[in-house]
Amino acid sequence: MSAPMNTPTNGNLSRRSVLKGAAGTAGLFSAGGLLTACGGIKASSAQTDSVIRIGYVSPNTGPAAGFGEPNPYLLRKLRTAFKDGLKIGGKKYSVVIADRDSQSNPQTAAQVATDLINGKKIDLMLVTSTPETVNPVADACEAAKVPCLSTAVPWEAWYFGRGATPEKPFTYTYHFFLGVAEIHAAYTSLWTKGGVETNKRVGVMWPNDPDGKAIRQGLGPQLTKSGFKIVDPGAYEDGTNDFSAQIAAFKEADAEIFNAFPLPPDFTTFWKQARQQGYRPRIASIAKTGLLPSQIQALGTLGHGLSAGFWWSPKFPYTSTLTGQTAQQLADDYEQSTHQQWNQVIGSNMALFEVAVHALKATSDPKDRAELAAALGKAKLTTVAGPLDFTSGPVKNVSTEPVVMGQWRKAGSSSSFDVEPVIVDNGAFPAIPLGGELEPLR
Repeated sequence: MSAPMNTPTNGNLSRRSVLKGAAGTAGLFSAGGLLTACGGIKASSAQTDSVIRIGYVSPNTGPAAGFGEPNPYLLRKLRTAFKDGLKIGGKKYSVVIADRDSQSNPQTAAQVATDLINGKKIDLMLVTSTPETVNPVADACEAAKVPCLSTAVPWEAWYFGRGATPEKPFTYTYHFFLGVAEIHAAYTSLWTKGGVETNKRVGVMWPNDPDGKAIRQGLGPQLTKSGFKIVDPGAYEDGTNDFSAQIAAFKEADAEIFNAFPLPPDFTTFWKQARQQGYRPRIASIAKTGLLPSQIQALGTLGHGLSAGFWWSPKFPYTSTLTGQTAQQLADDYEQSTHQQWNQVIGSNMALFEVAVHALKATSDPKDRAELAAALGKAKLTTVAGPLDFTSGPVKNVSTEPVVMGQWRKAGSSSSFDVEPVIVDNGAFPAIPLGGELEPLR
């Protein structure tokens, strides 16, 4: 997005006011941009055999590699779940999942999408985690008329960042995740009701990328309307290695709240420099990093006390429609199988396949791409990540999902891991239980 979003005071986005700046970030991710550089996408028809081919793209390496940590476990579990195939419209189909690594790179993401569409002749694309991976893959699918479902990107960065408007939505690409309204509600609830008093001055680090642009244009005005003073030194470039100017601005303004949407390496650099230069906010709520145990562990004790939005945890009171496991059972199974700590990507990526199967089963012919895309747009179900409803907006092609706020703390003596998140604010989702109260950063 490239122009401010005007939003009502209740935090719900105004669709018409938002679309004024919708096309600003579309160029990099448009079919005429990245895809041309990759040699283009050939429109192709689904094969008419009895095999459903699902493409799956995720960042397994590169700066966003943490989001790919659960993939080996998840894909093994899903392939087991699909071993007997799916019965749809009275016909039995076997299921093949072709997974690819985006390497956290938009060009690579577009290239692997091309391979899956033209080479593997997939019937359905699933893609997850960060605009750098999700947007170019979704663009490739829209251009080739291949149904695509994605998650783990704020929906405005996915929708407006790719050039859609309510008058001109997508036809083949669909997405579920939280958006600015959900982030705003979660942050303001935590910052005002969490038990930590502040001066309501928020130092922000919003980068010059699709996430940063969406958040600056959407979240910034909403926070201002909610009585917070935004201290914004301006958009920075991904890969910046000196944040002295930003730190000086936050210190001068006495910003007692800090918020950022950075790539993990950028935040590590900033946070270490901030402590060295004496910037110590009372609350630090971050996104895009600080979401996974490995990202917090990389910071050592500097990661203790950071807060972040959680779109899934073992405490979510939901069950997978594919495996029959509760959120807690899924997390326990992951830890026992991998000897790694659960992370919230497990829930959203499992839900990705839950919605996919729901839509496939809703068709009379899952090989009919137009029918399958329409089924995605009509999907309404409760997944292990919570209730999803593509029929109720906030815009066509999008469903939102629950999000609560958690705080990272040193794990208790009974845990075999170093850190653990505690749910400290459940905002509009009281069904998700609290685990404690917000504590000030030390």
